[in-house]
Amino acid sequence: MAYVTKSPWVIHYDGSSCNGCDIEVLACLTPMYDVERFGIINSGNPKHADVLLITGSVNEQNKPVVQQIYDEMLQPKVVVAIGACACTGGVFRECYNIIGGADQAIPVDVYVPGCAARPESIIDGVVKGLAVLAEKREKVAKGETVTEGEQAE
Repeated sequence: MAYVTKSPWVIHYDGSSCNGCDIEVLACLTPMYDVERFGIINSGNPKHADVLLITGSVNEQNKPVVQQIYDEMLQPKVVVAIGACACTGGVFRECYNIIGGADQAIPVDVYVPGCAARPESIIDGVVKGLAVLAEKREKVAKGETVTEGEQAE
């Protein structure tokens, strides 16, 4: 984690889901998993957040909300799609109002599969997102253009 120069702040948004992944995201904040050991701070304000954790699929009603949260975040920023629904639309993908996963509304940098995604996988995805964030910060520092939706290796 030496490549992170400041504590990364995350914001979490739930789209259309069963809330299974939300419960697992909250589990990451408990003493058992303690995601804060990586210096991660949970924020409720997109203007303060570096990382957007999105769970659930995107539908026609929440698409503008997802886009607004993303647009309010300052550059550089990273999006982590958590769970099958956020990655592909999941079990809800055939519903009449679902447009698909988070990548149908905003660029996604890291995908964390699972139904529901386990806390260990979520933490791994967030750490991968932090590596992407560090790369984006380096590009900004060099004056280069930051490409949205870069995939973590």
